[in-house]
Amino acid sequence: MIGIVDYGMGNLFSVSKALERLGADYFISADNQELLAADALIVPGVGSFRDAMERLPKDTIKEFAATGKPVLGICLGMQLLFESSDENGFTEGLCLLPGNVRRFPGRTKDGVPYKVPHMGWNRLKFVQPSPLLKNLEEEYVYFVHSYFVDAGTSDVLLAKTDYHEQVAAVVGRNNIFGMQFHPEKSSKLGMALLDNFLKMAVERKAVR
Repeated sequence: MIGIVDYGMGNLFSVSKALERLGADYFISADNQELLAADALIVPGVGSFRDAMERLPKDTIKEFAATGKPVLGICLGMQLLFESSDENGFTEGLCLLPGNVRRFPGRTKDGVPYKVPHMGWNRLKFVQPSPLLKNLEEEYVYFVHSYFVDAGTSDVLLAKTDYHEQVAAVVGRNNIFGMQFHPEKSSKLGMALLDNFLKMAVERKAVR
């Protein structure tokens, strides 16, 4: 049973429809006890980092993460997993993964302007193996974002792409995972990534 965190800023419909297509049992809830009882959590997100952190059930997500059950952040939801963002001023994140969120400068190092937000299809480049990437190929996924995680060479970086900066596209450590793009809108690869996340939840439940 997958819990989708409803805090008023998520792409709940598209994520839930993707889970339905994969045959997954899920619920959408803002109730802390219901969310803690799930086998895995998905934290969606669209909008401002600061507004999201004000509305997010932070303690519940941290308590859930401490159980070892899988957590997946999508788009803004992925950014919330990190230490901080400079969107609308400094805001502390959930601190479940190391790294910070910053805005695309909109200008290359040579001074050439480029469009922000980053919007469109980019190909992933896998950086290190992970159950989330198991048996998958480096295909294209769909991005819409003005801020990105500056992960550098951090060991949480699972897959990346480039948009004038290195973009952390898929991240993960232990049971905490994130996707900067929208997997539910990313055709075959996006659905395969969600399916791998569901498989991790099933395997985790089987060994409990």
